[in-house]
This record gives sequence, C-alpha cells and structure tokens, in this order.
Amino acid sequence: MLIVRGARVVVTGEAELTGADVVCSDDGLVAAAAAPGAEVLDATGCVVTPGLVNAHHHLLQTAFRTLPGTRGVPMAQWLPTMAAAYAAVGVDDELAHAAASAGLAEALLCGVTTVADHHLTWPAALPDGGVGIATATATAARELGARLVFVRGSARDDPQDAAASTDAIAAALVPAGGVTPDGTLQVAVGPAGVHSDAPETFTLLAEVAARHGLRRRTQANEQVDVVIAEQRYGRRPLELLDEWGWLTPDVTLAHLCAVTSAEVARLAATGVTATHAPGCDLPMGWGVAPMAALADAGVPVGLGTSGGGSNDAGHLLADARLAMQVAPLAGRPVSAREVLGWATRGSADGLGRADLGRLTVGARADLVCWDVTGVADTGVADPVAGLLWASPGRRPRHVVVGGRVVVRDGVLQTVPEADVVARLTALLGRRR
Repeated sequence: MLIVRGARVVVTGEAELTGADVVCSDDGLVAAAAAPGAEVLDATGCVVTPGLVNAHHHLLQTAFRTLPGTRGVPMAQWLPTMAAAYAAVGVDDELAHAAASAGLAEALLCGVTTVADHHLTWPAALPDGGVGIATATATAARELGARLVFVRGSARDDPQDAAASTDAIAAALVPAGGVTPDGTLQVAVGPAGVHSDAPETFTLLAEVAARHGLRRRTQANEQVDVVIAEQRYGRRPLELLDEWGWLTPDVTLAHLCAVTSAEVARLAATGVTATHAPGCDLPMGWGVAPMAALADAGVPVGLGTSGGGSNDAGHLLADARLAMQVAPLAGRPVSAREVLGWATRGSADGLGRADLGRLTVGARADLVCWDVTGVADTGVADPVAGLLWASPGRRPRHVVVGGRVVVRDGVLQTVPEADVVARLTALLGRRR
C-alpha cells in the first residue's frame, strides 16, 4: 500500500481537495486509511492529478524525429518521406521494442501513465501475423511500468491480412473484452483513415473488433483525408465513415481538423469520441480542430500527441497548453481545467476506460505529483491552472502507476533512462 501525502491540491477529476491523502493499493484507489507500515510518498508542494492519458501516439515514430523533409510540408509529401525512412531502417520486433521503450520512458517522465499506440507501419511479410511486433511493444510497456493500448492499425495493408493479424494479436495478448485483468494492456483496431484504407478494411476490422470486444479508432479530416475522399469517392470522410459503420459509440476519431458545423452535430448524434492532436496538426499546417465546439455539442474529447514524425515530443501536458492557447482561433477559449480534463478522463473515456483518468475510489491508482514550488510557479495565483499556463516543459516529481512509483524525484525507477537511450541509439547507428 502507498499513501501520497502533503499535496497542496489533489485534483480528482470531480473535485479539488486540499490536505487530502491519496491511498493506493495494487488494485486501485481506496477510501480506507493507509495500513500501518504503508509507504509514504512525499507530495509536499505538489499538485496531484490523475495520470495523463495520451489517447493518440505512434510510438514507432520516436525513432524518426526531426527527419529532413518532414517539417511544415503537405501531408501528401510527408507520408512517402516517412515511409522511405521506415524502409531504410527496417521495421521489426527489435525496432518496435527500442522505439516503444524510448517513447514510453519519455511519456512517464512527462506524467503520462497510459499511451494509445496507433501502430500503422508493418513489414510486407508477417509470418507471425504481427504478434512479435505487438508483443515487443507490450514488453517495453511492462518493463517500464506504463499502461499501453496497442492499436493494430492498417495503412494500405491488404484487408484480409490486416484482419487476420488483428485477430492473432488480440488472441495472443488479451482476453475477451480486449483488456488484461490488471488493466495494463489493451488491444484496439484502427485503420489509418479513408484516405488510406478501403471499405473492406473497415468492415473486416470491425468484425474482428466485435468478435474480441475491442474498441475501434481511426483518423479523420486531416488535410490529405479530405482531399482523397473527395477525389476517390466524391464524398467527405465522415459521410464515408458513417456509411461504413464507423460512427458509433465504440469509435474514437483522431484529428478532425476540417469539420463543418453540420458535421459537429452529426458526430454528437452518433456517440463517437474525439481526440485532439494540436502538437501534430498545428506545426505541420494541417489544420486546427474545433474541439471546443465538439465538446459543447456533447462529444467527449481526449488529447494525444501523435507521433515523433510530426510532433517531436511526447509531452502531453505541453500539448494541453497548446490546445488551450489555440482554442480561441477555432471557436472559443477553453480553461486549463477543461483541457486537463481532456488529457485525463476525456482520453480515458475514448478508450472505454472509466478506471483511468480520475482519482476516485475504485479507479486505477495512477497519479502524478507536479512540484509547483519552483521559480516558474512563483506568482501563480492558481496552481492548477498554472500547471498548463506556466512552465511548458514541466516534468513531474513523482509518477505512480497501479500503486507503484515508476518515477521518483524526476528519475525513472524501472529501467535506467540511459539504457533506453543507448539501445535505440545503437540500433539506429547500425541500421542507418
């Protein structure tokens, strides 16, 4: 048992408490007092929040950051540039493990306890159905102590192959329902988008999802998505997704940069959830998603970083700050507390995970202690709002996942950070 004590404020997702202890067991947060001999984690001078939930990442891209020709370019140019980089290095189990380890270590050191990894890049030949790559990614998460949602994606893959691979991965990694009993690993399905995948892919992956009880995710209304949907089908992406059965409550749509007011109403009526990725879309010039309008219409909103090929950092709190700053340009201002909600319970709800993203009895014991005693927080009247407004490069003092301290005093406790760096650096050095 672990007791988190001394926090200035505890943000539960439902309330903000002062002078409150947070008591964690292996199974989750509990209301009872800590047992004698429980470990005490000092949160003096901290704001304690739920663990952040990155609802949209591409962990493989952690190995492909700041590549020449990938910044501020049209998506139609970016996609083949990235594909050539993947082919030059070679995507396999070893790269998947090394890249995921780096991306997940970075996530934990930025206060992110759960990452949804939309894995879209697969070798041409998959003798094991892709189970090795999925297992390597899951192993990295287990070693580091992070929670992982592995999204078996597809990007121009053969529909039958993609479905068979998803079937094999789900059968190998998770029980029926798509989540392990301890909640550390979840599997979902996710075509890249209507610009990339045929109607058959969407149909077959939906069938696999129904068979295993998996959530569904895809990307919609980014720059290239709108253009290709018009060229290929003479339709808008959301029209197609609706026809193909992909606007339902078990589906989350990432990006949504170019949506009309009528499409906002359509999304709200279908029960889908949305994921905002401003740290990808804005610097690339791919659009500004009207997330406040979606939230006002009743669409649950989450937050993601997307991958290192378009957003070179996996710092979700920094992207939360960006979302807050850009929101007035896409509709209305949003508060720090609203966006913090997107980065926690909003993201979790899009994953179908009511056990994540909040500090309530019965939820998983995932939390972050943010030190607000430094110079960057001096003069800040509201320490909760200051988490986003002040110090965009903020890193947490402590991070707890499942009642286990995985970052203590800013240092990763599970795998030495230097080892993670050395492994990926050596691999890229050999292959490049």
